[in-house]
Amino acid sequence: MPDTSIGIPSRRTRSAWRKTSVLDRTRAGGAVREGAALLQGLAACGHCGRRLAVHYSGRFSAPGYHCAGKNIVNGRGEYCLNIGGVQIDAAVAEAFLAALAPAGLEASLQAIEQFDADHETALAQFRRDVERARYNAQRAERRYRAVDPENRLVARGLEAEWESALLELKTAESELSDREHARPRSLTHEERDAILALGKDLKRIWFAPTTSDRDRKELLRTLLDDVTLRVERDKYNAHLTLRWRGGLFSEVNVPLPHSHPSPIRTADDTIDLLRRLAAHYPDTKIAGILNRQGRTTATGLSFTANRVSSLRTHWEIPCFEPKQQVQDGECMTIEKAARALGIAPSTLHRCLNDGFIAGEQITPGAPWRIRINDELRSRFVESASEGYVKMFKAMNLLGVWRQTILQRVKRGELKAVHVYRGRAKGIRIQVPAAAPDLFDSLKKPEGVV
Repeated sequence: MPDTSIGIPSRRTRSAWRKTSVLDRTRAGGAVREGAALLQGLAACGHCGRRLAVHYSGRFSAPGYHCAGKNIVNGRGEYCLNIGGVQIDAAVAEAFLAALAPAGLEASLQAIEQFDADHETALAQFRRDVERARYNAQRAERRYRAVDPENRLVARGLEAEWESALLELKTAESELSDREHARPRSLTHEERDAILALGKDLKRIWFAPTTSDRDRKELLRTLLDDVTLRVERDKYNAHLTLRWRGGLFSEVNVPLPHSHPSPIRTADDTIDLLRRLAAHYPDTKIAGILNRQGRTTATGLSFTANRVSSLRTHWEIPCFEPKQQVQDGECMTIEKAARALGIAPSTLHRCLNDGFIAGEQITPGAPWRIRINDELRSRFVESASEGYVKMFKAMNLLGVWRQTILQRVKRGELKAVHVYRGRAKGIRIQVPAAAPDLFDSLKKPEGVV
């Protein structure tokens, strides 16, 4: 059962309530809609004073309330408040029905009348202040007009006194206008009689199957102006401050359920892989790697950037932070390595597929990374030195296929460079000098018959 108390709200609640403008506090909260959220348009955040937005989640579209707030953390908005609305709506409905009990209803109406009387007393005082300020202004005007124009010094002093009296009159009239504008809406006699008649049967009407959510909201707004909601997660408590028509406040404490660990969780090997990938790649690329490996979330869904980010946040895995400066000898992506070498990424991909250069992968399906060093830079030249021939000629000289030559280059048996300038681009092979043939020794020297 929620703890309900009626009286003066706490200092913290009053401070949050004052943050809203006069227009926000006096308006009806917008048009009543068909959703199940009972406090749609009435709920306000107890932390920052903003109006709470409504959302629906789950298979049965359970209502909830959230406040986007004004804080930006890591480039993204941070929720000031986010809570389910089932327990909150039930507590407000119980307080509303309790307030409409016959005895409580009579007491509430009497309190509203007393509040209206006090407000009228305050307005009478402000009207007297306006009358006094108007009399002072008229007297200052008469004194100014009665002075001899030749006596300029006295006339100047009386003129300043008249202007001060006019400024005081304007301030008093403005204060009176603000007080009259902030007057609470009073119930008419017809509305009071209708509310008293509904007091006995309202609970049965409230839970009747024929009563729609829209009808409940309209009933609630007959007596309730707004609800300030403050969530205390460390105490597992939600504190509600209900402001009724006429200015009365009612405070309700709703206990929140303790959080329990989820019975399902992401696979441990997926979390370990995410921990390793997060040091090298952003969330979008990590999601693609995990999907290519056929991994899924704890609920069997495919990975997206938002789901990867949520998983990182839950397991406190730091996000990827690209380095500002790239130094020689560092692993780079294909795009960065291509820019560092001055060639096209497609050329680097082709060299990687041919085995002309070596690459690294953290896990199958992850992007290739190239380690840029002096030895790799020496393989990409603008023009080949003497002794290097094209691949087709090397195949004829060595009598082997192209793949065999590339395998020998990969093992270090043959030297090769890649020419990236000029019309004849491509790989050049340094073919070793041919060994003497067995039949060369049987040939006769020149000049011998």
